[in-house]
Amino acid sequence: MTISGICFITDRTYCSLSPAEMTRIVLEAGVSFIQYRDKNRTRREIYEEALRLRELTLQHRAAFIVNDHVDIALAVDADGVHLGQDDLPLAEARRIMGGKIIGISTHSLTEAKEAEAGGADYIGFGPIFLTTTKDAGSPQGIDNLRSIKQNVCIPVVAIGGISAENIAYVFEAGADAAAVATAICRGDIRENAARMMQLVKTRR
Repeated sequence: MTISGICFITDRTYCSLSPAEMTRIVLEAGVSFIQYRDKNRTRREIYEEALRLRELTLQHRAAFIVNDHVDIALAVDADGVHLGQDDLPLAEARRIMGGKIIGISTHSLTEAKEAEAGGADYIGFGPIFLTTTKDAGSPQGIDNLRSIKQNVCIPVVAIGGISAENIAYVFEAGADAAAVATAICRGDIRENAARMMQLVKTRR
């Protein structure tokens, strides 16, 4: 799996569509990296939705990452799992996941280096800008993102408040990919996803 471009994170805060419905739309727009995140459903519901997303991503040859739940990621044969600082320790996740992809959320250079040393396949770093999606702390900013890229060798996915208006700065700072939720989910998803993909293509 090549980590690049747009990572779409499913988010129902500003959208009434199901994760499967919104994912189908962004896949049709050309997004090839999907992260399923749902903090409100039961584990059974998350598992059932993950099955639907796995089928969709296979149809579109897109990477599929499950947020938080190592067991569900394995159960649906996802490509990997994304873990927060308070989730299952990286070493244990690696023992269970084997060679599947493991991403780690980081909020400082220390955490980024620890994730790399521990064997993470990529890190999520942020929030880069102010975000309303979740309480992720103070914005890290572009300069810190650039510092992270200069000090770790694994791919860096920038996250937090990324929009069509600022995504260019994220890639200019060296980010391998940009994780986007609200900027795609709020409003016309099809139009937003197409615009984001066009911005990514333009920078190349």
